[in-house]
Amino acid sequence: MVVVGSGAGGGVVAGELAQRGRDVLLLEAGPHLTAADFTRWEAKATHDLYWPLRFAPLPDGDVVAFLAARCVGGTTTINTKVALRAHEGDVAKWHAATGLTNERGEPFGSADLEPYYDRVEQVLGVRERADWKQCVRTVDAGFRALGTHLHPVRSYTDANCTSCGSCLQGCATNAGKSTMNTYIHDALARGLLELRAEASVERVLVDKGHATGVEYVHASGERRTVRAKVVVVAAGTLNTPQLLLRSGLDSPAIGRNLGLHPVRLVYGLFDEPQDAHLVYPITAHCMDFQHDDRGGFVIEATTIQDPIAFATTLCDESGPLWGEQLVEAARGFRHWVGLLALANDDNASAVTVEDGMERFDLELTEADRTRIDGGFDFSRRVLEAAGAKRICWTGLVSTHVQGSCRMGGDPARSAVDRNGESHDVRGLFVGDGSLVPRTLSVNPSLTIMALATRLAEHLDADPAGYLA
Repeated sequence: MVVVGSGAGGGVVAGELAQRGRDVLLLEAGPHLTAADFTRWEAKATHDLYWPLRFAPLPDGDVVAFLAARCVGGTTTINTKVALRAHEGDVAKWHAATGLTNERGEPFGSADLEPYYDRVEQVLGVRERADWKQCVRTVDAGFRALGTHLHPVRSYTDANCTSCGSCLQGCATNAGKSTMNTYIHDALARGLLELRAEASVERVLVDKGHATGVEYVHASGERRTVRAKVVVVAAGTLNTPQLLLRSGLDSPAIGRNLGLHPVRLVYGLFDEPQDAHLVYPITAHCMDFQHDDRGGFVIEATTIQDPIAFATTLCDESGPLWGEQLVEAARGFRHWVGLLALANDDNASAVTVEDGMERFDLELTEADRTRIDGGFDFSRRVLEAAGAKRICWTGLVSTHVQGSCRMGGDPARSAVDRNGESHDVRGLFVGDGSLVPRTLSVNPSLTIMALATRLAEHLDADPAGYLA
C-alpha cells in the first residue's frame, strides 16, 4: 500500500503496518531532516521545515495564519509535544455531527479510542512534566489570584529534554518525540518500510471506483506513478481535501466543515527576566473553561515565539507595533511571558480548489467569537494579576486544523466511513486530522495518532480483502 504524508496520521499508519509485516511505501512532500540537522536558527527552520505561511481572510477583514510542517514527521517534528486525550464531551459531538458509530453500531465515544491512546502513549513515552521554570510560576500566581489553576502538561518528551525551548525548530537531542524518530525510524532501521521524501503527490489514481495508486512529482521534477492495492491519504487537514478533489472525487463533504481551533498569543511584560523562550513549550494548562458551557477555551502556559515571529506579530490597542515601540518591545524579549488561548469552534469553514489553486472560505460563528474573546480577556486578566506592566498580543493563528474530510455514517455529512474509507472510492482511506468530525478543545495530535493506530489495525485485518 502507499501512504501519503508522514505526520501524526500517515507516520503512524505507515509505521504500524510496516511493523506488522505489510508492504508499505511512505511518500512525504518535504525533506527528511533529522536531529543532526536541527538548530535553533528560526529563519532557517522556517524555510526548511514548514509549509510557506498561508493567510486566509475572514469576512470582517481580519485574517487567520495557518502554520504547519512540511518534512518527514510532519507537524509532530516541530510541535510542542503536548499529549492530551480528547475529553468525552468533545467525542460526544462526533455522532451528532456525522452519525459516526463504532463497530457495534453504537454512537462513537471516548471509550472506543482508549486502547489506541494506550498504544500511542506507550510508543511515544508520554509522561507528565511538572518541572516548571520561573516564568510558569510567575503566571501561576495570576491564575490563582483569579481562582483558577494550572495543571502540568502531559508530553511526548523523554528525560533527555533540556528545556532549551527549540521544539518549533525540531528537537536537536531527539528528546522530543515525533512520528519520524519513533514510528518511521524504528521501521526504517529494521528494513521494514520504504520512505521517499521530497515526493509531492499530485493525484490518487482511480479505476472503476477503486484506488489503484498515486502520481507524484519527485524532487528532480520527474513525474512518477506508484501502483498500490490501498491508498491512505494523510497529507494534512488543509492538503488532503485538495488532493482528493484533484483526483476527481466530488463528495460535497470533502473540504467542508473545516475546524480552525483558533488561537491567539497574549503576552505580558514583567520587570524581572522570565526567559519564557527557555522552557519546554507548552508547560501547563488551565482547563477550567474547556467546555462550551463554561466558556469554550483552554489556556496554555507558558510560551513565547522566537524573536522574528515575536517581533513581526505584536499588536496592542493601536494595532501592530512598529518603530520605537517595537524596538523597545523586542529589547525586552527576556521579560515577556506568553499565554496561548485556544478556542473551541463550530467547524464552519472550508477549503477547496479553484482554478488549480487552494481557496479558503473562513467563517467564525458568533459563538466562536465569544469563545475567542473570552480566552483573550481571561489571559489578559491573568497576566495583569501576575504583575505584568504591559499587555500585547498576536492575531489569530491556526495550527490545529481538523475536520475537512470527516468520518461518519452519513455520506451527506461525511467524506469517509467509520474506518476512514471513502464513501465513493474503494480502497481509498483518509488517515489524518481531517477525519475528526468536530474540533477538539485540546491539542489534537494524540487523538490523530490514536485514530491512525485504529486505521492501521483495520487495514491489517483487511476485511474487504484488498491486500489479499
